[in-house]
Amino acid sequence: MRVVLAEDSLLLREGLVRLLDELGVTVVAAVGDGPELIDAVDTHRPDVAVVDVRMPPTFTDEGLRAALDIRARLPGTAILVLSQYVETSYATDLLVHGGGVGYLLKDRVSRLADLSDALDRIVGGGTVLDPEVVSTLLAGRDRRDPLATLTPREHEVLASVAEGRTNTAIARSLTLSQGTVEKHIASIFTKLGLHTTCDDDHRRVLAVLTWLGVRP
Repeated sequence: MRVVLAEDSLLLREGLVRLLDELGVTVVAAVGDGPELIDAVDTHRPDVAVVDVRMPPTFTDEGLRAALDIRARLPGTAILVLSQYVETSYATDLLVHGGGVGYLLKDRVSRLADLSDALDRIVGGGTVLDPEVVSTLLAGRDRRDPLATLTPREHEVLASVAEGRTNTAIARSLTLSQGTVEKHIASIFTKLGLHTTCDDDHRRVLAVLTWLGVRP
């Protein structure tokens, strides 16, 4: 796996390079701002760009905007956005561009297993949301929306889908059989009007977008 890394803090950047190296990931470029990120992706065409949200000059959302620009021009590039804080609007901005994207809090990436799992999922076309982002979004939902038809267990399953978990991982975390998880997901698709004209991976993304309140 080939990665371009964008992080303005030199210490954090070097630390992330070491973490990625431990995972056997090749960091083809490590840069400190949005324009350098775009140039590096254009030059190296990596499998994934790992991007800090806040970078120079204003330290607001330069990294996110650079990531969205990359997805618009090179949609095959997976994007993993890192943030110090829960910013739910950033997660929704990413997910409207389909699969192959992730949003994690920086604390999460210090855990090698979590980082490795997230990279594998998004490079494979899946989506990954930090569990804290999922919890924040769930707490703020308007229960009059289309998701009001889902059962409490279906809400739990869909929250796990939003985190990017596979059916096997969902079954393990919720102590269910895989067949039961598959039935819950099929029911979620039906209740949200996501019919079999789309493949399952695409329906999972559409279900998460609906859950986030985004209309693709």
